[in-house]
Amino acid sequence: MEGGHSSADKTEFTECWRTTWKTPYIMRLALSAGIGGLLFGYDTGVISGALLYIKEDFHDVEKKTWLQETIVSMAVAGAIVGAAVGGWMNDRFGRKKSILVADVVFFVGAIVMAVAPAPSIIIIGRILVGLGVGMASMTAPLYISEASPHRIRGALVSTNGLLITGGQFLSYLINLMFTKVPGTWRWMLGVAGLPAVVQFVLMLSLPESPRWLYRANKTEEARAILERIYPANEIEDELKALHESVENERAEEGSIGENMFQKVVSAWKNDVVRRGLYAGITVQVAQQFVGINTVMYYSPTIVQFAGFASKSTALALSLVTSGLNAVGSIVSMCFVDRYGRRRLMIISMFGIITCLVVLSAVFYQAAAHAPAISSQESLHFGNNSTCQAYLSAPDAARWDCMRCLKFDCAFCANGASEFHPGACLASTPDIRGTCRGEHRVWFSDGCPSRIGLLAVLLLGLYIIMYSPGMGTVPWIVNSEIYPLRYRGVGGGIAAVSNWCSNLIVSETFLTLTKALGSSGTFLLFAGFSIIGLIAIYFLVPETKGLQFEEVEKMLQKGYKPRALRGKEKEVTKG
Repeated sequence: MEGGHSSADKTEFTECWRTTWKTPYIMRLALSAGIGGLLFGYDTGVISGALLYIKEDFHDVEKKTWLQETIVSMAVAGAIVGAAVGGWMNDRFGRKKSILVADVVFFVGAIVMAVAPAPSIIIIGRILVGLGVGMASMTAPLYISEASPHRIRGALVSTNGLLITGGQFLSYLINLMFTKVPGTWRWMLGVAGLPAVVQFVLMLSLPESPRWLYRANKTEEARAILERIYPANEIEDELKALHESVENERAEEGSIGENMFQKVVSAWKNDVVRRGLYAGITVQVAQQFVGINTVMYYSPTIVQFAGFASKSTALALSLVTSGLNAVGSIVSMCFVDRYGRRRLMIISMFGIITCLVVLSAVFYQAAAHAPAISSQESLHFGNNSTCQAYLSAPDAARWDCMRCLKFDCAFCANGASEFHPGACLASTPDIRGTCRGEHRVWFSDGCPSRIGLLAVLLLGLYIIMYSPGMGTVPWIVNSEIYPLRYRGVGGGIAAVSNWCSNLIVSETFLTLTKALGSSGTFLLFAGFSIIGLIAIYFLVPETKGLQFEEVEKMLQKGYKPRALRGKEKEVTKG
């Protein structure tokens, strides 16, 4: 998933509850900024349901797979630019103003999508929304971490991660609410502007980050905010710590270069940072190439691939997978400090690979047992309505539903049973209406299947295996793996690799399903996951319970997994 947050153990959550109960202002800061995570999550989930109805309104979108992929993925492309612009704005104008600008851009994008008269305008709206998401996804956690007491910082920053998965869950609920409302997808996409308005209003009454103010030499303003966050007897100590931290940061920034290009070159020449980047980029790329955002962005479509033609049913079943993702984030918070980052990721990858392989087998079986095409059923609707590829095919007698869909036609199910031989018809709005007018089910993305529910259950299990490990841990690793002076540039490089991988996966998923079928596509992601598992095993060290200096010393020597270290010792002894 896109967007990072740090972890917190049970003690920290208990302390967080006590502290925020005494000082509600702290939670107000965290939740107000955390709405940025909600926007991020909502946009990730909402397009998956809206796309089902956009295809019905615009025939070009239904016919052109690349257009569907572009509508989905342009938000990711916008987010890559937004994250880069957001980093500059954070330093130049402050965290608060960056969040306010992100809200305005996101709101404008939501309105543009809601009133779009053509797919091209939807794409423009998606780019604007992506810009807002990119700015918010990196600014919100930063604001929360800098405006939180250090002893509960991890727990409060974790609220941003929870709001991301909560936003995804909310988007599926909203999608389900508007399935029967005129304008369906316009409402789904337009409602996204409301949280942006709420956050904009709330942030107007909140202060700037005390750390940014102190760096901008606004010491008294920074003190005034700290006085609202910390007890009176801790203020001077916090100001002293803030002073030392800012001065060290300035000195370190000077030593690694002034502009981004110099910082990247300096980071890559440093052995410790380069090894940290091997680990950080590995986990971020692996997170995307296990195929998670195919589920997040296309979940209802995948459910339709499994044989559920009803859009409302597909959305309802997708709601379950989104809810499991939110639950998985909470599970991760409970176990990541107990069992370690590396172990959780490796266990997660084994589970993901297993689910993807079994999913591939289920979709293969579903395709192999697709209902046959009946010439009588097809000609029942007239020659002009029948799929032209079917009429001219020399092997038409052997056609089934899957073969019909491969030629961009549609399957009109038998009136007696979806699993009996049905009709292969041209995929047009008029013929779809004729099919439904006879109380038959229209299938354009998947075929009726007796094992479709098993595929949905496996999707849920996939999410359960993904979320506590590969869903949250890559961001935690990237917050711990780099030396302090390189943390910004290292985390930025890894985050960009995450967004770019996200863009590649979301832009190619539907094309892959056309070329390889659902079964082949999930098997391909299983292959990518195996490569990711091997890379994690050899490149990613365990950082649980280590001070930043200890991580740096470990990378200075060069990391090797325990199994290889054992063999090395045996050779040395021999």
